[in-house]
Amino acid sequence: MYEGQNLSIKSLNVEDRPREKLNLVGKELLGVDELLAILIHSGIPNKSALQMANELLNSIGGNLSTLGRFSLHDFMKFKGLGKAKATILVAALELGRRRMSYEASQSVQVIQSSKDAHRLFYPHLFDLNHEEFWVMHLNRASNLLKLQRLSMGGVSGTSVDLKLLFKSALETISSSLILAHNHPSGQLKPSKADRDLTQRITEAGKMLDIQILDHLIIASQGYFSFADEGYL
Repeated sequence: MYEGQNLSIKSLNVEDRPREKLNLVGKELLGVDELLAILIHSGIPNKSALQMANELLNSIGGNLSTLGRFSLHDFMKFKGLGKAKATILVAALELGRRRMSYEASQSVQVIQSSKDAHRLFYPHLFDLNHEEFWVMHLNRASNLLKLQRLSMGGVSGTSVDLKLLFKSALETISSSLILAHNHPSGQLKPSKADRDLTQRITEAGKMLDIQILDHLIIASQGYFSFADEGYL
């Protein structure tokens, strides 16, 4: 909005200062740059918090999904964003993610479709830079017993310990499980390793009378369901 102008926040009209504007007209009428400027709080010599916010947004083409993946280190690459400011930004993004997860958990109690399962898994997996493997534990009525992160890996894979997976399933007396992991690349097609792992878990579950209902691959733009596509 004010790119290229070395204006301090105090030099703006009161109604154009992000914090004051929010109080005057409400949060809904503020731009993303103005909301970020409030979190950044203060600028540096010759650059206001609003200009810093615009610089940050311009670097990612205004893509909020990319912003949501930023770590402390990513934010601290920008001049003027030290550890304290970066911590506030990461915390604010995490609060948004947790709100999404909470609302999903309150609205979905009985899992009747891949869409229901995706809604619960999505807030935990959609914008990660690394792979994670999660398990949903269900009783005989398909009520959610537990949502569990089983493992964390790198950008191209994560290991799954079947002993730990079924130990948890037995402890919760689960009748069935739904598996999920993310693909940071955005590729939704299952790899051979994904298919082989699903088969191994399914066969192991049969020995314990624990059914594997589905395995979801999750990315920011959608998901792949093994059950819906006939892989299970």
